[in-house]
Amino acid sequence: MPWLTQPFPFRHSIVNHPRKKPDPTVRVAVLIVVAVSIVIGTLLFNAIRGKLEYERAQRAAQDASAPAAASAAPAAVPASQ
Repeated sequence: MPWLTQPFPFRHSIVNHPRKKPDPTVRVAVLIVVAVSIVIGTLLFNAIRGKLEYERAQRAAQDASAPAAASAAPAAVPASQ
């Protein structure tokens, strides 16, 4: 049984290979992608929020002018009646 003579037969191949050093450009690239994503997300969030606030203000203005238009409508009845 030759496999009993060496408890870890492939250990030498692991020890002789140095660890791969991480590439620092990958970290910088990930940082740039995250920063750009945050900026784009913030712009989209502010645009959507601004649009909703504008539509809410327009709806409130229309609701406020609706009673005035309703009270003016009976005054516009033709004189032929």
